[in-house]
Amino acid sequence: MILSIFTDETGLDLEKAIPLVRSWGLHYVDLRSRIFQRPLEKLTDRQLEEVKKLLDDNGLQVACLQSSLGKVHLPDKERLKEEAEKLDRLIAASQILDCNLVRSFFFWQPPDGQEKAGIGELAVRPDVLAQVMELFLPFAEKARRAGLIFAFENCGCTKEECFKMIDALEIPGWGFAWDPKNSWMHDKAEREKDPEAYFRKIAKRTNCVHVKSTGSIWFADNFDPIPHEKIFRTLEEAGFNGPVSLETHNFNPELTNAEACEQVLEVVRKAWPAAAAGAQQESCSVSAATVVRSYVADPVRFGVVGLGMGHNRATEMAGTPGIRLMQVCDRLEDRRKRTSEALHVPAVADFSEMLNNPEIEAVMVMNETGRHAELAIQALQAGKHVLVTKPMEMSVAACDRMIALAAEKHLLLALDHCRRLRPSVQSLKAAQEAGFFGRPLSASVTLKVNRTMDYFRENGGWRGTRQLDGGVLSNQTIHHLDELLFVFGMPEAVRCDAWTQTHEIEMEDLGLAVWKYANGMIVNICATTSYPQSSWYYQMEAHGTNGAYIHREGGAQQTPESLYFLNNSWTKSAPYPRECAWLNSMDNFASALRCGTPLLTTPQEGRNAVLLINAMYESAYEKNGEWVYL
Repeated sequence: MILSIFTDETGLDLEKAIPLVRSWGLHYVDLRSRIFQRPLEKLTDRQLEEVKKLLDDNGLQVACLQSSLGKVHLPDKERLKEEAEKLDRLIAASQILDCNLVRSFFFWQPPDGQEKAGIGELAVRPDVLAQVMELFLPFAEKARRAGLIFAFENCGCTKEECFKMIDALEIPGWGFAWDPKNSWMHDKAEREKDPEAYFRKIAKRTNCVHVKSTGSIWFADNFDPIPHEKIFRTLEEAGFNGPVSLETHNFNPELTNAEACEQVLEVVRKAWPAAAAGAQQESCSVSAATVVRSYVADPVRFGVVGLGMGHNRATEMAGTPGIRLMQVCDRLEDRRKRTSEALHVPAVADFSEMLNNPEIEAVMVMNETGRHAELAIQALQAGKHVLVTKPMEMSVAACDRMIALAAEKHLLLALDHCRRLRPSVQSLKAAQEAGFFGRPLSASVTLKVNRTMDYFRENGGWRGTRQLDGGVLSNQTIHHLDELLFVFGMPEAVRCDAWTQTHEIEMEDLGLAVWKYANGMIVNICATTSYPQSSWYYQMEAHGTNGAYIHREGGAQQTPESLYFLNNSWTKSAPYPRECAWLNSMDNFASALRCGTPLLTTPQEGRNAVLLINAMYESAYEKNGEWVYL
């Protein structure tokens, strides 16, 4: 997802809006009107070239061309001619401004306020649909030939009518411009009946999003607050990678348009996913409502340092019985403010302040990988137990320093390899332990995700560096490398090749690796961060002399799916179903502290994953893909 803003919503012409947009730290803009005092569709080629230079000079890109094309109800021939000229100018703008995403309408704007009438005629009457298609289809065909991607907005019509047009046109990539405000209250019964289904239904069709002040900072007429955080997360899970654009529509006379934009921007940033798109979730019977922890009256008192993905982990802690979140820490003020306000806990910028807090007994380290040891060792020296996010560190030596100090201080040290909690992984491990595969012969893992250069540039550009992060094999694929280790154990040798295809980073965005086991099993791994869809598209296959297994999630999958093959038949039923007893790694860690429960991931297992990554990097970067023995 990318964050953008309608420049005209600032109340300023483009030239004056740009410095303001830059001061807010935005890199994308949506163009509609107030561009040299003209609407987008009235600009000449020369003026469009001036706009492109102005944006280039200021490091800005266009996320969406916000047009009024088709925003008229069943037009006559004269109006159709005007709309045709508008389309011609949009095609020119698309080519000059290097943006093919266009917000459009489709000649259906019932004057009686159709969106208040539920589904709407166009969605249920074939004769109405045919009438609209006759008018709009020539425009759609011309736009498609020109390479435009249309997003139809639910303004003046219902979302179902937009969906009907999208389905009728059947043009790949064309979708829905989701403006939650436009139908939020009209959809109240539907969304309250099944919120998850409501969000997923819309998210899978969406290719751009609008955020207004109504439902964000303005709640006139008892308008319900819009849960932007839930919307954004659902969009990411659906593979959405388009713009989320501020179309503020300021109704507060006490605020200037620019002030309203800035306030809505703050709401959006607080709701923005704290980490890039991740894996789809699996259903599980274990929940906070069903678990009982004997130490709930004496909860483990946690601090969290690093509020990128740490924001998510802190949120999980706040809902985990037997844990009390005491404090959070980050050097960035906006991150501190977001987590502190969302979870109602104090925040500090100085890690030493957290370590000097006698109320805190355990620290979760969520900062850059290459600094895990630095902060973990400080915490251990301060007498705090430590839970570290994956991977444990960038070097085996750093892992060894953490392990040795924890042992010396008699403190608990553990890893947050969270995929071990998933029912699919637990059931696969149970099958392997029960001999389901016979003699394991082969396994393969593919991981395809999208990471933009903005992702790598964030927070000083530490991602993608050898010192602090590594590439796709270390950062993203670590989840699935650990799955393999958890189920099949350590290989005896690895070899690897790495390439950097689409990003200006030090490490790989494409990695291919082979593992060789002492028992003859072979594992192959392919991982990339250059996939066009913003998805965690993951697949694992494994087979042995007796059975086989396939797991898929993300990409074209709507939900995760696991299949087992035995006795000449495939089934979705795990032969040895098993669920983890823990809500999350923090839950397990707390039980280990209070009850001596075995750790879900031990420090030695975390070290093994780092040893494996380092061996793959040695093969790829130092030995031209030769075998490296462990």
